[in-house]
Amino acid sequence: MTHTGLAAQLLKAAGATVGDTVRIQKGHETHTGVLMPRHEFSDEAIITLKLPSGYNIGLRVTQGSTVAMVSKKETKGDVRKKLPRGQGRKDVAVISTGGTIASYVDYRTGAVHPAKSADELVFSVPELMDLCNVRAKVLYSILSENMTVAHWQGLARAVAEELNSGAVGAIVPHGTDTMGFTAAALSFMLKNLTGPVVCVGSQRSSDRPSSDATMNLLAATRLCVDADLGEVVVMMHGEPSDSYCLAHRGTKVRKMHSSRRDAFASMNIQPIARVEGSEVRFNGHHLKRSEG
Repeated sequence: MTHTGLAAQLLKAAGATVGDTVRIQKGHETHTGVLMPRHEFSDEAIITLKLPSGYNIGLRVTQGSTVAMVSKKETKGDVRKKLPRGQGRKDVAVISTGGTIASYVDYRTGAVHPAKSADELVFSVPELMDLCNVRAKVLYSILSENMTVAHWQGLARAVAEELNSGAVGAIVPHGTDTMGFTAAALSFMLKNLTGPVVCVGSQRSSDRPSSDATMNLLAATRLCVDADLGEVVVMMHGEPSDSYCLAHRGTKVRKMHSSRRDAFASMNIQPIARVEGSEVRFNGHHLKRSEG
């Protein structure tokens, strides 16, 4: 929705549109950030900025408030890039289903959007391409609570196709609310795996400084590339800080908290593995890769 009333007047006077960086002076307070779109529930006097910290702030402008342009947004369009391939790197499949992790920040507007393609998700974490050749696709773009048995079956077929065509592992970005159920379903449907199937999510969206998306994806990729593992697992933070991630067996994992970054825990067993930086350390028995 477009801004109206006094907010619209101030923004028009400054020549500011959504995505521009502006400075708002209100009394003794000054705030600088990216101008965000107005949503339908906003009061017409509210202007929302995305601050350099990554958090949003809503400012109620009044007579006497001023808006100044700092910089215009980039005007270049949505550039479609092709995922690079490097000789000697292993292939890892990224099969996206949706959820918080399957979103990216549009830095022209500061808004978070669902990835229209898995390529967009991969380019938001370019470090992935240093570890492997990524074969990416969006299978679904749905809320995890809307996953059904039919979705699980389609996902299992997609994972099997990728592993059977040479991928050393498959990463499944997924909403966290039902990720444990999907991991369990895949565990019972996929046998004799030639590589790990790693369901991965994030508790914080990618526009937040505390986002766990990048670290979780990198840990999942490291497991696919370096580990001799032939099981379905869930990869998430092992503690609230960015110290390490844990791989939980797909049939023994549960989400225990709505917002903590270490919300997932293994039930009655130890996690299969711990990924800390480039090191993968197994905790005990696990199924190794099958010959196919």
